[in-house]
Amino acid sequence: MNALIVDDNKMARIALSELAGRVDDLTIVAECSDAYEAYNLILSESIDLLLLDIEMPGMSGLELTKNLTKKRPVIIFITSRKEYAADAFDLNVVDYIIKPVTGPRFIQAIDKAREILDSNQEEVNVREEEFVFIRDSNIVRRLKLDSILFAEAMGDYVKLYTAEKFYAIHTTLKTVEERLPASRFLRVHRSYLVAINKIDSMEGGALIINRKPIPVADAYRAALNKRMNII
Repeated sequence: MNALIVDDNKMARIALSELAGRVDDLTIVAECSDAYEAYNLILSESIDLLLLDIEMPGMSGLELTKNLTKKRPVIIFITSRKEYAADAFDLNVVDYIIKPVTGPRFIQAIDKAREILDSNQEEVNVREEEFVFIRDSNIVRRLKLDSILFAEAMGDYVKLYTAEKFYAIHTTLKTVEERLPASRFLRVHRSYLVAINKIDSMEGGALIINRKPIPVADAYRAALNKRMNII
């Protein structure tokens, strides 16, 4: 894993670098003292993991995360403040560590990041736009695209719903959206991705798929109406 440390505190960067040096498969590519420098580096280099402080001059760690729309590494927030935890996990980060960072806590977070990076490569692989392979617990299953009704983000997991059941996979909704064909699936909410041809009806602010209401956010409504080709 290629990692980038971003913290305006030099001693914090040194401490993280020392902890990272104890992990065999973790390489610190660079250290940045501000988010602007980190943003440019992420766009130009191959960065798998971001060890990111939150409160920094100029651009905060939360703002940097929101701005990484084209190319986003796996992110672990490392901060001295607890009050940003809810906002952080809304951004689907891997972990949130409170300073000072202990060795065991750091290893725990790195293990989570490693699992996510592995799952991003293996969990959702499109083959000829007919099916996907998903990792369901310890079993890799083949799932027909036509059987997928919608996907729902639930913390560190995404639930893929079929008419019969759902499968919980350890990934992000963004990853699922990127891997599934855009011709057949559309994001309608920050937590929902739906199969266009599975929509039964639209009532008020929600879609109905297999008798389940799916909320539609205002930001996605125009694109949805266009794709539904309403007469």
